[in-house]
Amino acid sequence: MDYRTYEDIAQRIRVDVIKEVFGANSGHPGGSLSSADIVTALYFKVMNVDPEDPLRPDRDKLIFSKGHAAPVQYAALAERGFFPKEELGTLRKLGTRLQGHPKMGALPGIEMSTGSLGQGFSAAVGMALANKLDGNPGRIYAILGDGELQEGIIWEAAMAAGHYGLDGLCAIVDWNGLQIDGKNDDVMKVRPIDEKFRSFGFNVIMCDGHNFESLFKAFDEAKEAKGRPSVIIASTHKGQGVSFMADNPGWHGKAPDEEQAKQAVRELGGEW
Repeated sequence: MDYRTYEDIAQRIRVDVIKEVFGANSGHPGGSLSSADIVTALYFKVMNVDPEDPLRPDRDKLIFSKGHAAPVQYAALAERGFFPKEELGTLRKLGTRLQGHPKMGALPGIEMSTGSLGQGFSAAVGMALANKLDGNPGRIYAILGDGELQEGIIWEAAMAAGHYGLDGLCAIVDWNGLQIDGKNDDVMKVRPIDEKFRSFGFNVIMCDGHNFESLFKAFDEAKEAKGRPSVIIASTHKGQGVSFMADNPGWHGKAPDEEQAKQAVRELGGEW
């Protein structure tokens, strides 16, 4: 597939995010839209996964540590064929498999229950350590929010990952600069995150989180790193692809009304 094919997949995933959150009248569109290209790259090229055998022992695993962005993971899994796309309309409904935050065991492809910020990354470190001890070739990927880096548990986990030389671990920071209360720099500055991760022994890679050439190059570089974990700091825009949501922290955790949802779907090239 060429880059345009991946871009088209990412846009379909964004359309599904809007429809999911609108249908639930609840959810987190901003950070879901910002990470759509990242999850597309992972599920459709980078990761060794099989929808027909989702529990194969040597599979790669994606842990969505920023669990509030579950709508984009659900949309990507459905697009990849892990479950029927029709089920996306049940987001946050009573009895659904698509809870507001990922629930391990409820849905194929969900490897860890997440939502309490930072805990997903610590679980990912444990999985990577287990794989190393077992000689399992499966790689562990973890998507972190930039505001999530304000959590102390992130840096405890990073210290362990560096100490054990977990080269089967790749963290991806969705660096959109915003969180629910505004700019990260105003709420609690976390910069310079490249220097911080490097000090914990990480191979640090910078990339454009909305450019597939840049993303694929970054993931290839992470795979080549030996004896240390990698972190990809992906520069993104919250609400990417929707004019009134882009770079607007007000859309971190708010559902659009019908008129807004229809406009967003149009802008993303989808059909209502």
